[in-house]
Amino acid sequence: MAENVVIRSEARLLIDGKLVEAESGKTFDNVNPATEEVLGQVADASRADMQRAIDAARRAFDETDWSTNHAFRKHCLAQLQEALESERDEYREELILEVGCPRSMTYGPQLDAPLDAALKYPMKLIDEFPWEIDLGEAPGFRGGIDTRKIWREAVGVVGAIVPWNVPLEVTLVKLGQALATGNAVVLKPAPDTPFNATRLGRLAAEHTDIPPGVLNVVTSSDHLVGEELTVSPKVDLISFTGSTATGKRIMEKGAATMKRLFLELGGKSANIILDDADFSTALMSGIAACHHAGQGCAMPTRMLLPRSRYAEGVEFLASMYANVPVGDPQLQDTVTGPVISAKQRERVLGYIQKGIDEGATLAVGGVGRPKGLDKGWFVQPTLFTDVDNSMTIAREEIFGPVLVVIPFEDDDDAVRIANESEYGLAGYVGSASLDRAQAVARRIRAGVISVNGGSYYAPDVPFGGYKHSGVGRQNGLPGFDQYLEVKSVAWPKP
Repeated sequence: MAENVVIRSEARLLIDGKLVEAESGKTFDNVNPATEEVLGQVADASRADMQRAIDAARRAFDETDWSTNHAFRKHCLAQLQEALESERDEYREELILEVGCPRSMTYGPQLDAPLDAALKYPMKLIDEFPWEIDLGEAPGFRGGIDTRKIWREAVGVVGAIVPWNVPLEVTLVKLGQALATGNAVVLKPAPDTPFNATRLGRLAAEHTDIPPGVLNVVTSSDHLVGEELTVSPKVDLISFTGSTATGKRIMEKGAATMKRLFLELGGKSANIILDDADFSTALMSGIAACHHAGQGCAMPTRMLLPRSRYAEGVEFLASMYANVPVGDPQLQDTVTGPVISAKQRERVLGYIQKGIDEGATLAVGGVGRPKGLDKGWFVQPTLFTDVDNSMTIAREEIFGPVLVVIPFEDDDDAVRIANESEYGLAGYVGSASLDRAQAVARRIRAGVISVNGGSYYAPDVPFGGYKHSGVGRQNGLPGFDQYLEVKSVAWPKP
């Protein structure tokens, strides 16, 4: 950690514009996954605290001009952007400590990438979005001519529920879109990674003119506290990123109040390497399953190799996986840091054992600790070969540094295997022929596709999945629009 950086973490909630303790006065520990040491305490909110936050958001939306004052919203978001940037260095150290992400990732998706763009793109759309569309004139029901328009209006109160794997990125994306469109928000961070959210709450309270209640931050060790957002009739939309199982529960619980939903859920993404690809470069994409200990929903965790070059590919991958830099996330060259918790480590190890039990070949890694790492929740980068797509490790999301390698016969077989999954978040295709790669990409049932290493993630690119990988999109115009209602209006032409 940089010597001149002090980690500030307040055990306070942001409710109705004030930084307050939990009503009960209780706190819970935040733990460093690399050392298992306690980093500090966080306010442990109850359901009553969450209800107070929901009430504050409801009042702010219903009783202020936040939803209609575009210029003021842009002003407040610009203030928040400036405040966040003022503590970029502190955020970098804090994320490494509480998330366990390798330092190198903070210069990309964990910090710098979202901080540089996640709020700025929605701020730009405040000026450019078609808030009102003129449909022209048409004959009215009672004779005469009617003028007809479409107005876009904020949905209302948004419950934003954030996961622990890339917490600040997901938080900023949700807040940027929800606040820029005029909604009030109750933010519920994951219990494993609350500090980045409490820091944001403090910055918003102390450095912005965001009206009381428009943004609330509620931390809790109890996942059911977040469920108050799902069942409350005062919350209009749930924006959730996390597991498919939890997403299904949110859909079920939210049905009673007809919740609008954005759900960005799990994945088991296929990485198809066609037989004409340059293996020396295409197979390097296999290390992506080890970045941040494999804790990413869109990571290419199923690699599909042509049977005609399978042995060649496996040999290359085994050599690469045996040399993945794993260990201290403070080091710049670390690729695989710890998983987030002891519970997650046991879950990943359980999947590795199941892969062995079901007959896959364990080529690299296994259920032991990486050498020299006696503390921290580390898992060895693990490579399975001779995997059948029906095996558990090929079908379920592991969320650990585990790559499974599956052979295929031809392009049709590769597409069949890729689509033979309940998930459909991302897909990857590598080929010497762009036309061939694009033809395969068009047949993959997934929301985002990388062809020959192309990057599908940016603030202006819609991101989300097919099938059990979610409902709706974040980013881009579709992501912005999902936080809005559509109102059609007409009146007689004078």
